[in-house]
Amino acid sequence: MEKEDYKIHIIGAGISGLIAATVLENKGYSPIIIESSDSAGGRLKTDVIDGYQLDHGFQVLLTAYPTAQHYLDFKKLSLQKFLPGACIFKNKKAKIIGDPLRNLSLLLPTLFANIGNFSDKIKILKLNAKLKKKSISDIFKDKETSSLTYLQDIGFSDQIIQDFFKPFFSGIFLEPNLETSSRMLEFVYKMFSQGFATLPKDGIKGIIDQLISKLKKTTFLYNSPVQEVKDGVIYLKNKDEIKSDFTIIATEASGLISNLKNQEIDWKGCDTLYFEVDNRIIDKPLIGLISDPKALINNIFYHTSLQTTLIPKKELISVTIVKEHQLNQEELKQKVIDDLHQYCGITGCKFIKHYPIVKALPKLQNLQYENSHTETKLTTTIFLAGDQLLNASLNGAMISGERAALGIINTLEDGLIV
Repeated sequence: MEKEDYKIHIIGAGISGLIAATVLENKGYSPIIIESSDSAGGRLKTDVIDGYQLDHGFQVLLTAYPTAQHYLDFKKLSLQKFLPGACIFKNKKAKIIGDPLRNLSLLLPTLFANIGNFSDKIKILKLNAKLKKKSISDIFKDKETSSLTYLQDIGFSDQIIQDFFKPFFSGIFLEPNLETSSRMLEFVYKMFSQGFATLPKDGIKGIIDQLISKLKKTTFLYNSPVQEVKDGVIYLKNKDEIKSDFTIIATEASGLISNLKNQEIDWKGCDTLYFEVDNRIIDKPLIGLISDPKALINNIFYHTSLQTTLIPKKELISVTIVKEHQLNQEELKQKVIDDLHQYCGITGCKFIKHYPIVKALPKLQNLQYENSHTETKLTTTIFLAGDQLLNASLNGAMISGERAALGIINTLEDGLIV
């Protein structure tokens, strides 16, 4: 059988599925992506509302991600860089801290910010030096503890943990107590220190658009939710049956495979709300962190501090919430407006959009950086992909898609199935 004659299906048009299709195409195959919704992207989507680009949740691309460097053309994405620092709101005052070795403009604000003590600053320098030398593979081999315990064991003060580490990493891990694995903290910390946090000029969907533009032999079946997957056949919810030589499940597999029904993944959720405001109180492209433990909001960002394809009329601010709450949309909107005023001094907020993201990141233990292509094989013809198999990151999602595709390629090239 010729390569293009194999019926290879990928369930899910998120980042893992698109990378799997890319690898298969590069080896001469013509995959088919089955997507339940009407568009590709999964969690990486951008809407245009009222003349603003709204990502589905506050997300960034870290340029130090090794796999992203391999599969993405950063230059064509027109990546807009955040400054390597943060604006911390404490006692109704904004204090800027950052890495002056990477941006000199952050030197004086950091010196006078009064965030943490002198010992904390020394420990940060030591942690930077340690993680610069530590390989990614070594990070994911180390014993796991919670991120909070990790920081406490280093000896960071309660003040800097509360003022900086908690709001900063809570916005990344999407949980307020830093229960996430210390492996993830070390990995993300290393990636931030070796590269930049960025956003494509078109919004986060620019990543998806670029990957799709490179796919020339891949077919997309949208609005096609899958009911069940078995060796050789895919059953759609509309009762259609699709014959398949190989299938990659690039989404949560527990609901699609009968013997995985009791292995559902727990997910972390968050809320992101967008508002139009007249003015920016953070005049640089810095994330804003709210350190007060009584606040519901965790972090804010003025998206108009970066260049976007659309020219904004006023200023656009996103607000992220990672704490659990029982508020309906109107109550949540008002609480966020109140918090913005109380903790940040921000007024005049015109509500634009609320994104409640129920499945934002998987809750994982025993985090891994990568897996072998053989570990992606569930059955003779069914392979698994998705960041839930490794670690909750864009980089992890890309690696898992790559390895699942290589699993199929190696099965065919080794002559295990003809």
